[in-house]
Amino acid sequence: MVLALEVDEETKEALREALRDMVNPVECMVFVTKDPRCAYCEATVQLCKLLSETSNGKVVIKVFYEERSEDRKVFEKFKVTRTPSLILHNGYIRYTGIPAGEELKGLIETLIRLSTGNPGLSSRTIDALKNQLKGKAYIEVIVTPTCPYCPYAALEANMFAFASEGKIISDIVEAVENPDIADYYGVTMVPVVVINGNVEFIGVPREDMLLKAIFKHQKEQLEIPFRRELHFS
Repeated sequence: MVLALEVDEETKEALREALRDMVNPVECMVFVTKDPRCAYCEATVQLCKLLSETSNGKVVIKVFYEERSEDRKVFEKFKVTRTPSLILHNGYIRYTGIPAGEELKGLIETLIRLSTGNPGLSSRTIDALKNQLKGKAYIEVIVTPTCPYCPYAALEANMFAFASEGKIISDIVEAVENPDIADYYGVTMVPVVVINGNVEFIGVPREDMLLKAIFKHQKEQLEIPFRRELHFS
């Protein structure tokens, strides 16, 4: 069943107020399929168009369909293997599944911080990510739309990716749409923070704890898709 997005004027006005803090345009790449079995694809496109509308065009939406041969090249370039997916910050911030419900809060704050260029992290963390971290890390944050703490974990991971200048990839994985990933990591509650395949935190980690865990699990190289042992659709 394909789900449609229904938004009232009060919600639109709240989005306009929140996105008013954006300064520079931010590109949001949306990867979907026309296959009706993708229940959330159309809703994801509608959601992103709504963000573009309520930000006065500062959220720049580009939609790519799996069925289009020219779009398939973009799927391959960014190693997108599931739909719907969102790509921000040249592929270093990813959403696997629709960022709906509570997760929308984290996405909006991510867009604002990308737009202003301020990750909101301590100067010590930013210096460590830019100048001390030598390896790479893939941070997966397993979330659900009803979890009130998930947006904070997602935002934190996204900003680590933003501040790392290409050393960290953040992937916000919606567990309801991707139960195989949640099962693979033995997720029974959310948010769960996974670093390079290692479950490190249940809940929102402190900034210094997340930084320490990244240094612990850093690798020289990463391969995308990250979970090659899973069967991607």
